[in-house]
Amino acid sequence: MAATQTIKVPHLGGIQAGYALAAEYDASKPTCVLINSMCTTVSLYKDQFADKKLTDTLNLLAIEPLGHGATTCPTEHFTYWDSAIMALQVLDALGIEKAFALGTSQGGWIVTRMALLAPERILGLVLLGTSMDSESSHSRSKGAWDPKTVLAPFYEKWCSTIPTPDFVVDDVWCGMVGSLGFGTGATAEMVQFWTETLKMVYRGDEGRKKLKMALACLLDRDGLLLRVRDVVCPVYWLQGSEDTPFGTQIPAEHINLFTSSQKATLTVVQGGGHYLNATNPAEVNAALLQLVGKHTV
Repeated sequence: MAATQTIKVPHLGGIQAGYALAAEYDASKPTCVLINSMCTTVSLYKDQFADKKLTDTLNLLAIEPLGHGATTCPTEHFTYWDSAIMALQVLDALGIEKAFALGTSQGGWIVTRMALLAPERILGLVLLGTSMDSESSHSRSKGAWDPKTVLAPFYEKWCSTIPTPDFVVDDVWCGMVGSLGFGTGATAEMVQFWTETLKMVYRGDEGRKKLKMALACLLDRDGLLLRVRDVVCPVYWLQGSEDTPFGTQIPAEHINLFTSSQKATLTVVQGGGHYLNATNPAEVNAALLQLVGKHTV
Protein backbone atom coordinates (compact mmCIF):
# COMPACT_ATOMS: atom_id res chain seq x y z
CA MET A 1 0.00 0.00 0.00
CA ALA A 2 0.99 3.66 0.02
CA ALA A 3 2.89 5.32 2.85
CA THR A 4 0.85 5.96 5.97
CA GLN A 5 2.77 9.05 7.03
CA THR A 6 3.69 12.26 5.27
CA ILE A 7 5.92 15.21 6.02
CA LYS A 8 5.56 18.73 4.62
CA VAL A 9 8.43 20.27 2.66
CA PRO A 10 8.46 23.71 1.00
CA HIS A 11 9.17 22.84 -2.65
CA LEU A 12 6.45 23.69 -5.22
CA GLY A 13 4.47 25.65 -2.67
CA GLY A 14 4.33 22.89 -0.07
CA ILE A 15 4.55 19.16 -0.81
CA GLN A 16 3.20 16.50 1.51
CA ALA A 17 5.78 13.76 0.95
CA GLY A 18 4.84 10.17 1.68
CA TYR A 19 7.58 8.24 3.44
CA ALA A 20 8.29 5.20 5.59
CA LEU A 21 11.14 4.26 7.92
CA ALA A 22 11.97 0.59 8.40
CA ALA A 23 12.46 1.25 12.12
CA GLU A 24 12.71 4.18 14.49
CA TYR A 25 15.38 6.59 13.24
CA ASP A 26 18.78 6.06 14.88
CA ALA A 27 21.15 9.00 14.42
CA SER A 28 24.15 6.76 15.17
CA LYS A 29 23.56 4.79 11.94
CA PRO A 30 24.00 5.90 8.32
CA THR A 31 20.81 6.38 6.31
CA CYS A 32 19.82 5.17 2.86
CA VAL A 33 17.01 6.81 0.92
CA LEU A 34 14.97 4.43 -1.25
CA ILE A 35 13.05 5.81 -4.24
CA ASN A 36 10.47 3.53 -5.85
CA SER A 37 9.69 2.72 -9.46
CA MET A 38 6.83 3.91 -11.67
CA CYS A 39 3.39 3.57 -10.05
CA THR A 40 4.69 1.67 -7.03
CA THR A 41 4.97 2.88 -3.43
CA VAL A 42 7.15 2.46 -0.35
CA SER A 43 5.80 -1.11 -0.23
CA LEU A 44 8.21 -1.99 -3.06
CA TYR A 45 10.93 -2.14 -0.39
CA LYS A 46 9.29 -4.67 1.94
CA ASP A 47 12.15 -7.15 1.41
CA GLN A 48 14.69 -4.50 2.35
CA PHE A 49 12.67 -3.43 5.41
CA ALA A 50 12.49 -7.08 6.51
CA ASP A 51 16.26 -7.69 6.24
CA LYS A 52 17.67 -7.51 9.78
CA LYS A 53 21.26 -7.17 8.55
CA LEU A 54 20.24 -4.05 6.66
CA THR A 55 18.14 -2.52 9.43
CA ASP A 56 20.80 -3.28 12.05
CA THR A 57 23.34 -1.42 9.92
CA LEU A 58 21.47 1.61 8.62
CA ASN A 59 18.26 3.57 8.61
CA LEU A 60 16.11 2.75 5.59
CA LEU A 61 14.00 5.71 4.50
CA ALA A 62 11.63 5.05 1.58
CA ILE A 63 10.21 8.19 -0.07
CA GLU A 64 7.40 8.24 -2.62
CA PRO A 65 8.17 10.63 -5.50
CA LEU A 66 5.72 13.13 -6.89
CA GLY A 67 2.84 11.38 -8.63
CA HIS A 68 3.11 8.36 -6.36
CA GLY A 69 1.63 6.92 -3.21
CA ALA A 70 0.70 9.36 -0.47
CA THR A 71 2.76 12.24 -1.90
CA THR A 72 0.71 15.27 -2.97
CA CYS A 73 1.50 18.81 -4.02
CA PRO A 74 -0.50 21.94 -4.93
CA THR A 75 0.79 22.06 -8.53
CA GLU A 76 -0.31 19.62 -11.20
CA HIS A 77 2.98 19.78 -13.12
CA PHE A 78 6.35 18.55 -11.91
CA THR A 79 9.48 16.71 -13.11
CA TYR A 80 11.99 14.23 -11.73
CA TRP A 81 14.17 17.17 -10.69
CA ASP A 82 11.30 18.30 -8.45
CA SER A 83 11.12 14.85 -6.86
CA ALA A 84 14.88 14.97 -6.23
CA ILE A 85 14.59 18.36 -4.54
CA MET A 86 11.63 17.10 -2.52
CA ALA A 87 13.59 14.06 -1.32
CA LEU A 88 16.50 16.26 -0.22
CA GLN A 89 14.03 18.45 1.65
CA VAL A 90 12.58 15.36 3.37
CA LEU A 91 16.10 14.70 4.67
CA ASP A 92 16.19 18.30 5.90
CA ALA A 93 12.84 17.93 7.63
CA LEU A 94 13.95 14.73 9.37
CA GLY A 95 17.27 16.24 10.44
CA ILE A 96 19.42 13.95 8.26
CA GLU A 97 22.48 15.71 6.85
CA LYS A 98 23.90 12.99 4.58
CA ALA A 99 22.64 9.73 3.11
CA PHE A 100 23.20 6.96 0.64
CA ALA A 101 20.48 6.66 -2.01
CA LEU A 102 19.03 3.66 -3.85
CA GLY A 103 16.63 3.97 -6.76
CA THR A 104 14.68 1.39 -8.73
CA SER A 105 14.00 2.17 -12.42
CA GLN A 106 12.72 5.79 -12.36
CA GLY A 107 14.07 5.93 -8.82
CA GLY A 108 17.52 5.65 -10.38
CA TRP A 109 16.90 8.83 -12.34
CA ILE A 110 15.76 10.61 -9.19
CA VAL A 111 18.61 9.57 -6.89
CA THR A 112 21.16 10.46 -9.58
CA ARG A 113 19.61 13.92 -9.71
CA MET A 114 19.91 14.08 -5.92
CA ALA A 115 23.63 13.36 -6.23
CA LEU A 116 23.99 16.09 -8.86
CA LEU A 117 22.04 18.66 -6.85
CA ALA A 118 23.68 17.93 -3.51
CA PRO A 119 27.01 16.14 -4.04
CA GLU A 120 28.11 17.00 -0.52
CA ARG A 121 25.13 15.13 0.94
CA ILE A 122 24.82 11.93 -1.11
CA LEU A 123 27.45 9.42 0.03
CA GLY A 124 26.82 6.77 -2.61
CA LEU A 125 24.28 5.47 -5.13
CA VAL A 126 22.77 2.06 -5.80
CA LEU A 127 21.07 2.11 -9.20
CA LEU A 128 18.70 -0.73 -10.08
CA GLY A 129 17.17 -1.58 -13.46
CA THR A 130 17.65 1.83 -14.99
CA SER A 131 19.20 4.00 -17.72
CA MET A 132 20.70 7.46 -17.76
CA ASP A 133 19.22 8.40 -21.13
CA SER A 134 15.90 9.90 -22.12
CA GLU A 135 13.49 7.72 -24.10
CA SER A 136 15.66 8.19 -27.18
CA SER A 137 15.98 6.46 -30.54
CA HIS A 138 19.60 5.75 -29.63
CA SER A 139 18.50 3.80 -26.55
CA ARG A 140 15.97 1.89 -28.62
CA SER A 141 18.75 0.92 -31.02
CA LYS A 142 20.53 -0.58 -28.01
CA GLY A 143 17.58 -2.74 -27.03
CA ALA A 144 15.52 -0.40 -24.84
CA TRP A 145 11.75 -0.43 -24.99
CA ASP A 146 9.59 2.14 -26.80
CA PRO A 147 7.28 3.54 -24.10
CA LYS A 148 6.09 6.49 -26.15
CA THR A 149 4.44 4.10 -28.59
CA VAL A 150 3.18 1.70 -25.94
CA LEU A 151 2.10 4.15 -23.24
CA ALA A 152 1.12 7.37 -25.05
CA PRO A 153 -2.46 6.11 -25.62
CA PHE A 154 -2.87 5.80 -21.85
CA TYR A 155 -1.68 9.38 -21.40
CA GLU A 156 -4.17 10.66 -23.96
CA LYS A 157 -6.95 8.68 -22.27
CA TRP A 158 -6.10 10.25 -18.90
CA CYS A 159 -6.26 13.82 -20.22
CA SER A 160 -9.62 15.47 -19.57
CA THR A 161 -10.93 19.03 -19.56
CA ILE A 162 -13.77 18.10 -17.24
CA PRO A 163 -13.63 16.56 -13.74
CA THR A 164 -13.54 12.75 -13.53
CA PRO A 165 -14.75 11.90 -10.01
CA ASP A 166 -15.41 8.26 -10.94
CA PHE A 167 -11.98 7.58 -12.41
CA VAL A 168 -10.20 4.40 -11.33
CA VAL A 169 -7.05 3.17 -13.08
CA ASP A 170 -7.86 0.16 -15.23
CA ASP A 171 -6.72 -3.45 -14.93
CA VAL A 172 -4.66 -3.28 -18.13
CA TRP A 173 -2.38 -0.61 -16.67
CA CYS A 174 -2.15 -2.43 -13.36
CA GLY A 175 -1.19 -5.61 -15.17
CA MET A 176 1.53 -3.85 -17.15
CA VAL A 177 3.12 -2.49 -13.97
CA GLY A 178 3.36 -6.03 -12.62
CA SER A 179 4.47 -7.78 -15.80
CA LEU A 180 7.14 -5.24 -16.78
CA GLY A 181 8.45 -4.86 -13.24
CA PHE A 182 8.42 -8.36 -11.81
CA GLY A 183 8.52 -10.36 -15.05
CA THR A 184 8.23 -14.12 -14.72
CA GLY A 185 8.61 -13.77 -10.95
CA ALA A 186 5.21 -12.12 -10.62
CA THR A 187 2.86 -14.22 -8.51
CA ALA A 188 -0.93 -13.97 -8.34
CA GLU A 189 -0.54 -12.53 -4.85
CA MET A 190 1.86 -9.82 -6.05
CA VAL A 191 -0.39 -8.90 -8.97
CA GLN A 192 -3.39 -8.63 -6.66
CA PHE A 193 -1.48 -6.52 -4.13
CA TRP A 194 -0.27 -4.01 -6.69
CA THR A 195 -3.60 -3.89 -8.51
CA GLU A 196 -5.32 -3.01 -5.24
CA THR A 197 -2.62 -0.47 -4.39
CA LEU A 198 -2.81 1.28 -7.75
CA LYS A 199 -6.59 1.42 -7.64
CA MET A 200 -6.41 2.97 -4.18
CA VAL A 201 -3.85 5.63 -5.16
CA TYR A 202 -5.11 6.47 -8.65
CA ARG A 203 -8.82 7.14 -8.23
CA GLY A 204 -10.99 10.21 -8.62
CA ASP A 205 -10.05 13.38 -10.44
CA GLU A 206 -6.92 14.01 -8.37
CA GLY A 207 -5.81 10.43 -8.85
CA ARG A 208 -6.20 10.72 -12.62
CA LYS A 209 -4.13 13.93 -12.70
CA LYS A 210 -1.49 12.35 -10.47
CA LEU A 211 -1.20 9.32 -12.75
CA LYS A 212 -1.16 11.41 -15.90
CA MET A 213 1.74 13.51 -14.65
CA ALA A 214 3.66 10.49 -13.34
CA LEU A 215 3.52 9.10 -16.87
CA ALA A 216 4.37 12.46 -18.44
CA CYS A 217 7.52 12.57 -16.31
CA LEU A 218 8.60 9.21 -17.70
CA LEU A 219 7.77 9.88 -21.34
CA ASP A 220 9.07 13.45 -21.49
CA ARG A 221 12.10 13.30 -19.17
CA ASP A 222 15.50 14.76 -19.96
CA GLY A 223 18.50 12.46 -20.16
CA LEU A 224 21.54 12.70 -17.90
CA LEU A 225 24.25 11.50 -20.27
CA LEU A 226 26.08 14.85 -20.25
CA ARG A 227 25.64 15.35 -16.50
CA VAL A 228 26.63 12.10 -14.80
CA ARG A 229 30.33 12.90 -15.22
CA ASP A 230 29.75 15.32 -12.33
CA VAL A 231 28.57 12.63 -9.91
CA VAL A 232 31.45 12.23 -7.44
CA CYS A 233 30.11 9.60 -5.03
CA PRO A 234 30.55 5.85 -5.61
CA VAL A 235 27.97 4.23 -7.89
CA TYR A 236 26.97 0.57 -7.62
CA TRP A 237 24.69 -0.29 -10.56
CA LEU A 238 22.87 -3.62 -10.64
CA GLN A 239 20.87 -4.71 -13.68
CA GLY A 240 18.83 -7.86 -14.10
CA SER A 241 19.72 -10.04 -17.06
CA GLU A 242 15.97 -10.22 -17.80
CA ASP A 243 15.33 -6.46 -17.53
CA THR A 244 12.67 -5.86 -20.19
CA PRO A 245 12.66 -2.04 -20.50
CA PHE A 246 16.42 -1.38 -20.65
CA GLY A 247 18.27 -4.68 -21.09
CA THR A 248 21.97 -4.87 -20.23
CA GLN A 249 23.78 -3.15 -23.11
CA ILE A 250 22.68 0.35 -22.09
CA PRO A 251 23.90 0.08 -18.47
CA ALA A 252 27.23 -1.32 -19.72
CA GLU A 253 27.70 1.88 -21.73
CA HIS A 254 26.29 4.35 -19.23
CA ILE A 255 28.30 3.20 -16.22
CA ASN A 256 31.42 4.37 -18.05
CA LEU A 257 30.08 7.93 -18.11
CA PHE A 258 30.47 8.30 -14.33
CA THR A 259 34.05 9.44 -14.85
CA SER A 260 34.32 11.50 -11.63
CA SER A 261 32.83 8.86 -9.37
CA GLN A 262 35.06 7.44 -6.64
CA LYS A 263 34.05 4.01 -7.91
CA ALA A 264 31.53 3.05 -10.59
CA THR A 265 30.69 -0.62 -11.05
CA LEU A 266 28.04 -2.58 -12.93
CA THR A 267 26.84 -6.02 -11.90
CA VAL A 268 24.46 -8.01 -14.10
CA VAL A 269 22.29 -10.20 -11.87
CA GLN A 270 21.44 -13.41 -13.68
CA GLY A 271 17.69 -14.04 -13.87
CA GLY A 272 16.94 -10.65 -12.34
CA GLY A 273 13.93 -8.64 -13.47
CA HIS A 274 13.34 -4.92 -13.79
CA TYR A 275 12.33 -4.25 -10.17
CA LEU A 276 15.53 -5.88 -9.05
CA ASN A 277 15.20 -5.15 -5.34
CA ALA A 278 11.98 -7.21 -5.41
CA THR A 279 13.01 -10.02 -7.78
CA ASN A 280 16.52 -10.42 -6.32
CA PRO A 281 16.58 -8.86 -2.85
CA ALA A 282 19.52 -10.91 -1.59
CA GLU A 283 21.89 -9.55 -4.25
CA VAL A 284 20.62 -5.99 -3.88
CA ASN A 285 20.79 -6.02 -0.09
CA ALA A 286 24.33 -7.40 -0.18
CA ALA A 287 25.43 -4.67 -2.61
CA LEU A 288 23.92 -1.97 -0.41
CA LEU A 289 25.69 -3.36 2.67
CA GLN A 290 28.96 -3.45 0.73
CA LEU A 291 28.57 0.15 -0.39
CA VAL A 292 27.75 1.37 3.09
CA GLY A 293 30.54 -0.66 4.66
CA LYS A 294 33.18 0.72 2.34
CA HIS A 295 32.06 4.34 2.05
CA THR A 296 30.52 5.44 5.37
CA VAL A 297 32.35 8.54 6.59
